[in-house]
Amino acid sequence: MNSSHYRHLLQLGLPIVIGQTGVIILGFADTLMVGHHSSTELAAAGFVNNMFNLAIIFSTGFAYGLTPVIGKLFGQNKHKEAGKMLKNSLAANTILAAIVCLVMLMLYLNIHRLGQPEELLPHMRPYFLVLLISLPFVLWFNGFKQFTDGITDTKVSMWILLTGNLLNILGNYILIYGKLGMPEFGLLGAGISTMVSRVFMVIAYLIIFFYTDRYSIYRQGFRNGTINKPDLKQLNKLGWPIALQMGMETASFSLSVIMVGWLGSTELATFQIMIVISQVCFMIYYGMGAAVSVRISNFYGQNDIKNVRLTANIGFHIILIMAVCTAIPIFLLRNHIGGWFTDDDAVAAMIPQVIIPFLIYQFGDGLQINFANALRGIADVQPMMLFAFIAYFIISLPAGYLFGFILDGGLTGIWMAFPFGLSSAGIMYYLRFRYKTASNI
Repeated sequence: MNSSHYRHLLQLGLPIVIGQTGVIILGFADTLMVGHHSSTELAAAGFVNNMFNLAIIFSTGFAYGLTPVIGKLFGQNKHKEAGKMLKNSLAANTILAAIVCLVMLMLYLNIHRLGQPEELLPHMRPYFLVLLISLPFVLWFNGFKQFTDGITDTKVSMWILLTGNLLNILGNYILIYGKLGMPEFGLLGAGISTMVSRVFMVIAYLIIFFYTDRYSIYRQGFRNGTINKPDLKQLNKLGWPIALQMGMETASFSLSVIMVGWLGSTELATFQIMIVISQVCFMIYYGMGAAVSVRISNFYGQNDIKNVRLTANIGFHIILIMAVCTAIPIFLLRNHIGGWFTDDDAVAAMIPQVIIPFLIYQFGDGLQINFANALRGIADVQPMMLFAFIAYFIISLPAGYLFGFILDGGLTGIWMAFPFGLSSAGIMYYLRFRYKTASNI
């Protein structure tokens, strides 16, 4: 019985993991290409990317509110209702895109007030604007992705992500270095390439959804359904708590980059490389976590609490195995990683110092990802906001300032705060899931 659960979860989750791996490869390619073009541009990219990561993860969290709704409808064979819900989700994501873009524009207008090195600002500003233009396409893509994942059609997003990321890498090569007769744009070229790939991925989803037989029954619900207050209310009720929970988690990293900027350009460039390394594990775990959420929502729609709990436990077993498989090579290669990304010896020498705290928090990261997704699967998302606030704003960020500046730990000290935040969040999510599912048996 358990073996079939492992098999089904892997069949559902591996396409998501592969798609997320494409995002990882893109992050590597961006950082490698920009880093070898200029360490100054690498530092500028580190700051801007972390600011946009906060906006993107927050928006992705909002889109995750669709997954348990679609998963439950799919489990009950209500396909037309699922199509109608997608229409309302895209409307909600469009409204959110306007709000997030306005906030990011305000940040852009005040970027010179954040205490970052002056030499980075000419590189930050144009790169920031191009990423801002592409931001709405991220939210529309999220709406379609959570829909197809919710109906267990996870291979669609996998292929779109992989194709879009290959397009992005090719664009990086041409525009960063000025190949094939194009001007040498440097960091700005990476931004333009990212924007083009994001537009492409949304267009690909539109073509697949509206012009293939696979989605004909869902199209009926989409076309005949209306944008209505009850559906929007349900999506907002689920989406905002997840967005705030994920946003606070990302903020523990994105706001830490401001503190890192106080240390200097070398530390900022090192932080950017470590963020890319960190995303290797995060994206892989999150791919399996998304499968946990979908499968739990299917069982929850059938009121099968026994398999809800079993799926969560099996998902954590798989994520732990993934954590070991990723941590070992990263530890063994710790003295070589920096040289892959930059020719700056000072930046490369800092990487091994922050690898150890990075490895320490892998268990906590896997724990919080798995049980946060398990709670999303049963649509119990409200308490996660409080748990995230405690873990990341009461524990992680103050600990980063304490270790980094008061105790004079520098970049390594700031990074040492993350194990405390992620592990405390994971424990609280686990206890909440255990309580909620025990009370339903």
